[in-house]
Amino acid sequence: MVDKPQDKPPTSKLGRFARLAVLSTKGFPLAFEGAKRALGLDRDRSEADDKRAGERLAADSKKAAEAMLKTLGEMKGLPLKVGQMMSYIDGIAPPGYEEKFKATLKSLQDKAPPLSSEAAIQVITEELGAPPEQIFAEWEREPFAAASIGQVHRALTKGGDRVAVKVQYPGIDKAIKNDLKSIHLLGGMLGPLGHKTHVKDTIAELSEVFLSELDYAREAEMADVFRRMHQDDPQIVIPRVYQSLSTARVLTTELLGGIGYQERCDTGSEEERTAAGLAVWRFMFGSLLKHGYLYADPHPGNYRFLSDGRVGFLDFGCVKYISPELMHGVKRYMRAAMDENWEEFDRACVEVLDFKPNDPSWNVYRDYTLFLLDPIRMEEFRCSPERAREAVTHIAAGMKSLVLKEGETLPTIPHVPKMPREFVFMNRLQWGLASVLGGLGTRGRFRELTEPWIRGATLPVP
Repeated sequence: MVDKPQDKPPTSKLGRFARLAVLSTKGFPLAFEGAKRALGLDRDRSEADDKRAGERLAADSKKAAEAMLKTLGEMKGLPLKVGQMMSYIDGIAPPGYEEKFKATLKSLQDKAPPLSSEAAIQVITEELGAPPEQIFAEWEREPFAAASIGQVHRALTKGGDRVAVKVQYPGIDKAIKNDLKSIHLLGGMLGPLGHKTHVKDTIAELSEVFLSELDYAREAEMADVFRRMHQDDPQIVIPRVYQSLSTARVLTTELLGGIGYQERCDTGSEEERTAAGLAVWRFMFGSLLKHGYLYADPHPGNYRFLSDGRVGFLDFGCVKYISPELMHGVKRYMRAAMDENWEEFDRACVEVLDFKPNDPSWNVYRDYTLFLLDPIRMEEFRCSPERAREAVTHIAAGMKSLVLKEGETLPTIPHVPKMPREFVFMNRLQWGLASVLGGLGTRGRFRELTEPWIRGATLPVP
């Protein structure tokens, strides 16, 4: 029996927290086991014990993924965003069982359980002043895509244009605000550990960006900004916004055809996949390095691959403007790494990234930074799922000797750099983009593409 669609997601702080608490009973043991394996904390376990633990983890991972699919799909908001990240970023699901875990959660990328048609009609009526059947020449009651904050319906304008109408879930603003309050509460309970790991700054950054996603008027503005940024790149398509049919909770845009990410990965030739991957790279890093705009949500549901080779980009809610001063610092260590000017690179790591040269963590963070910069340091670079997975796990491997020191039984928390807050979402871009390009198997001369932007100034948007 199919469950009847909800009219709105659960919104109360207690109700949402309770659902996550129940889910954590399935997910925490799985995460703990994965962390022990990643950090080498189970090194004294026998081979037989390790085999039994692996079999148990395999069964538990399937149960946890299925529980997450149901709970996060119903909750929407921030929990669903976490599920989306786990569905595609290589290296953050349980080690050894990642593919099964990701496959179960894959529907969360753009096919999360929608809310009822009546709920969407109510929001449109409140925002646009009449039911969608009166506003549009044609209106599809059933959404064709659903995500963390809203669902998308096909429609036909009275002028004859095919459009996608994104409708915000009723009450999702309250739900997200309550999620953030819960995160603040948990962060405060960490005490000195939270202070050492700069949890307060991370939560503040998450709050600012995720709350801004609730404003579809801002998203419409960002879509126009990105269209102007990439107007000279014929391979990049950003759908036109219909301003008269858009408000703070309804966003109407040009409907793009084409195919989705997974179909492009499965059916595209190597040439098609590489061309698509290079367009994605130009979109992401051209926006950031040329103009200071960080597109911080690179997940696979945000692309459409058109039949003529162009790539369409969707969803401009999670966009962060990076100041010219910070962009200067980021480009500083990028340039130094490209030039192999290690003295300047080390200075930039200290002054921009807060690495401590006399701390045992210095080599771990420094090596990881260089690892992430490999695509622009090499003449040619090949993206792969294995490399994307290592982008997440590389630093965990380096931390093993720091966390569990020889002769000590309790783990030690090493120095955690106090990076600029914006790096919360820069890291999301780096890990997410590595997985997206890895799935496409993109091979390219990324240094040649990117070097002019790194050596150039941050420019205003045309």
